[in-house]
Amino acid sequence: MKGFEPLGTSNMLLDQLSILVAIGFSGASLGITLFVMWTVGRSETHLLNWSAGLALLVAGVVFFGTVVERYNAGFLLASFLLLIAGFGLVYAGCSKFCTGQTNWTLTAASVAIGIFLTSGAFALGYSGIGTMIGNWAIGALLIMSARHYWLARAESPLLMTMNAALFFITAASFIACGYALAQQGQIILTSRPANWAEEINSIMVIAGLTGIGTLSLTLNQICIANSHKSDAMKDALTGLLNRRALFDSNMDIAPAGTAVVMMDLDYFKAINDRFGHDSGDRILKTFAELIRANIRSHDLAARMGGEEFCIVMPDSSPRASAVVADRIRAQIEATVVQTANGPIRATVSAGIAVRSAELETLQSLLNRADAALYEAKASGRNRVQISGFSLVA
Repeated sequence: MKGFEPLGTSNMLLDQLSILVAIGFSGASLGITLFVMWTVGRSETHLLNWSAGLALLVAGVVFFGTVVERYNAGFLLASFLLLIAGFGLVYAGCSKFCTGQTNWTLTAASVAIGIFLTSGAFALGYSGIGTMIGNWAIGALLIMSARHYWLARAESPLLMTMNAALFFITAASFIACGYALAQQGQIILTSRPANWAEEINSIMVIAGLTGIGTLSLTLNQICIANSHKSDAMKDALTGLLNRRALFDSNMDIAPAGTAVVMMDLDYFKAINDRFGHDSGDRILKTFAELIRANIRSHDLAARMGGEEFCIVMPDSSPRASAVVADRIRAQIEATVVQTANGPIRATVSAGIAVRSAELETLQSLLNRADAALYEAKASGRNRVQISGFSLVA
């Protein structure tokens, strides 16, 4: 069955070609920008996926542009194969950006199915059906990308939702192209597809690429800024919060029931002198892991400097905080850390202060907990000191 004829006037043809050129330049510019950004931060692999995907999309647009002037089923097929592969890489990049992982199995399977079905239809001579399948395959990949942004919208509700919407609307325009061909019964094409859906799709692709690219670049910069801020608030060795982060935790006035536990590894200088600083670092990291394993999700743990650590426990009590501190004390005492210079055992002393009914700042609590810590060390170390009584090893 004969398909739609090419656009009849030179002006309309020029308009179509102009749109394709705009899509090509937009995609190429965005792809180059993403690639340059990836060369700066090689760990951001989603940028490389996006730039590679855009390179394939631009190549697909070039092949489609040749079909506008002179229909060729082979070039039309090549255009769809490149577009499917390109949007597959775009989806892989979205998956990595939104979830931190790339599901290459799902990506490869989705792209392979789309390419196989599209190529099969063209090989059998049903170019119209192949074009329908190609459009629907692209639409499916775009919907999959939209889903990732929608599920990750809590990270940046407005921008993530807008990006999901752009992906979905662009997907709908591709699906509409397939629907329009099916509605008209275009089983075999003898000219490029030219209908209401194709016109809408051309506009949506350039608008979608521009909008998605702008939002993706903005979200990526926000992600980088947040990552740098997070790194600045963490201790590089242990991964716990640092002293600055603890005092930026909006707890100038500590709520009633807030417990502060100050902990200091005993004789840590002697461990460094005897076993070396690398072995001392292993002790610090092991101790930090024990702290993380014994506190609640809303508790704060920080390395204050050197071998001194702090735990801030909201909604606690002297007894509950002492139980946690003594459990950590007992666990580090029972832990043997193997190093190149031999096994190491360490102990820890702890001091606890809990805010009562009177107003008290976090700094005041830290000072009282620190005083209790020195009492624990003066009393023989390897113990927990709180409010005039101690839990002795």
